[in-house]
Amino acid sequence: MFHRLTNLLFPPRCILCQKFLEKDETDLCHHCRQNAPVLEKAKFKVSFLAGWTALWYYKDDVRGSLLRYKFYGRRHYAKPYARLLAMRLQKEELTDFDIYTWVPVSRLRRIRRGYDQVALLAKALGKELNITPACTLRKIRNTPPQSGIREDAHRRANVLGAYRTVRQADVKGKRVLLLDDVITSGATASECARTLLIAGAKEVYCATVAATSRDHKNTKTK
Repeated sequence: MFHRLTNLLFPPRCILCQKFLEKDETDLCHHCRQNAPVLEKAKFKVSFLAGWTALWYYKDDVRGSLLRYKFYGRRHYAKPYARLLAMRLQKEELTDFDIYTWVPVSRLRRIRRGYDQVALLAKALGKELNITPACTLRKIRNTPPQSGIREDAHRRANVLGAYRTVRQADVKGKRVLLLDDVITSGATASECARTLLIAGAKEVYCATVAATSRDHKNTKTK
């Protein structure tokens, strides 16, 4: 009853183009489901990662969607992102991990934003896959946004040493799936993976909502 009332007052919209959804549509309208810029295969390697995957390329309506999620309070996007990402992971047979974790934002950024968008994604994905995500990392420096840094080497330097494993994290010998919202140059995911490997993780794989191609670096990241 409550769900029906909510839908009447706030009709669901496509998370990409924001068009009102028809009765037979869920999360995405038919047009976006058919035409969203799906990333078929990871196009570049990232140091310290065993591999990575993403739903879409980070451009056009996908970019707009993630900007609304990160900077304009659309927290409810976490659930549809998680549903779609869960299907992607199952399709690629990437569900056999010992630990599911996420790339955290800094404490200052979480206070300013009011939430950690990737932690929300991890929690939602956990419900889809019936697993409990584990907090394994914390960000110990509030680094400048990667979006303002063009050179890959400078991006890597910006996040070097910015993450530490939390005390209760037990990653020794474990296969870890690391979640993030966007992968650009891979500098952030690489540094998180390096930190987890130093702590004893067997291997680290990354999954994100979106990724830039090497020709599109117009993103906002952590």
